[in-house]
Amino acid sequence: MLGHVNATDGGPGVFADLRKLQAGDTINIEREDGSTAAFAVQHGEQYEKDSFPTQKVYGDTDKPELRLITCDGYNPETGNFDDNYVVYAALIEK
Repeated sequence: MLGHVNATDGGPGVFADLRKLQAGDTINIEREDGSTAAFAVQHGEQYEKDSFPTQKVYGDTDKPELRLITCDGYNPETGNFDDNYVVYAALIEK
């Protein structure tokens, strides 16, 4: 799931506080059928965009998992974000 850290008006984006998530935090995703899938945060990692680990982030997993991805590493000289931040979470078995 991708989201911006900042909004087009310069304010905070949907993932502005993504770095505040910690291992063990719960992320609830409402499904189209009205049920909720709960995921437990495992960890977060920052990656340079030039060396983004595509397979690690988007590759197949053994069980249902969630990836939350946003831009990171703001460079005031260029006005760009040089990195990405990824939160890894796993489905909580019920």
